[in-house]
Amino acid sequence: MAKHWYGRDRGLAWRMGFTMFGLGLVYVLFMGVLIALGTSAILVLLLAGDVAIVQLFFSDRIALSAMGAREVSAEQAPELHAAVERLCQLSDLRKPRIAIARTDVPNAFAAGRSPKKATVCVTTGLLDRLEKREVEGVLAHELSHVANRDVAVMTIASFLATVAGLVIRFSLYSRMMSSRGNNNTAVVFLAIVAASVVVYVLSFLLIRALSRYREYAADRGAAIMTGSPSQLASALGKISGAMARIPNRDLRAAEGMDHFFIMPAVSKGMSLSNLVATHPPAEKRVERLLEMQAQIDSGAAGDLPLDRLG
Repeated sequence: MAKHWYGRDRGLAWRMGFTMFGLGLVYVLFMGVLIALGTSAILVLLLAGDVAIVQLFFSDRIALSAMGAREVSAEQAPELHAAVERLCQLSDLRKPRIAIARTDVPNAFAAGRSPKKATVCVTTGLLDRLEKREVEGVLAHELSHVANRDVAVMTIASFLATVAGLVIRFSLYSRMMSSRGNNNTAVVFLAIVAASVVVYVLSFLLIRALSRYREYAADRGAAIMTGSPSQLASALGKISGAMARIPNRDLRAAEGMDHFFIMPAVSKGMSLSNLVATHPPAEKRVERLLEMQAQIDSGAAGDLPLDRLG
């Protein structure tokens, strides 16, 4: 069976490609500024590279540990394993490890740098609230992330922001440690900090945009895997509604995992603008999934376009 990229859509692919190009362009310009100002770009790159490697190779362990998740066997969670195995067989994917996190926050996430190293985790709060078909939709969404290597993609994309952040810290530290200085040094220092701040902000916004696009792609991938977009639409609706009833302290404790989760754990009363959000609005995701379901029901599914990404 030919392997698929779960989430393929021309408009979506163009947006993700443009975002990655923008990150690369900002990166090249930034390194040029650092070199022109005499900063040790090589040292910064080496340190940032170390951070990126740690994120890439250990992000799954860090994420699972942060959620207090434990890997479960087929004997411990037979229905969960059966659902994942069925989806993997349908989509020609390697079966990932499966974990459960004991928390009332209804959510799920995928971690691991490649399909061979992947783990799909669901919370007890999600399993308690969703029906089997809805859980299957959520699992398909996470498997789509695995198939598209989204953890590796987002780690690489975050590399530039890491570089910029390190430069800001090093510059401030060097300035504080320097007992002598002249006007020239002060100008260079301010130029480096200003360039780093601009790059950090630009890369932050581009990475958040890329993250939102990949959530749309994973939603679409889940629709393709299950053949029923309404399964995930129903699940997202329930998760969103249940999240509003979770105590603030539990949501705050889980917010650090937002970039992994299928639905961000945002405390009550908070609303992030579309510009800085890690995920698209739940209502827009549900709307697009229901549009796909309507196309399938009418027999006009075609390529299941997802061109309107507002």
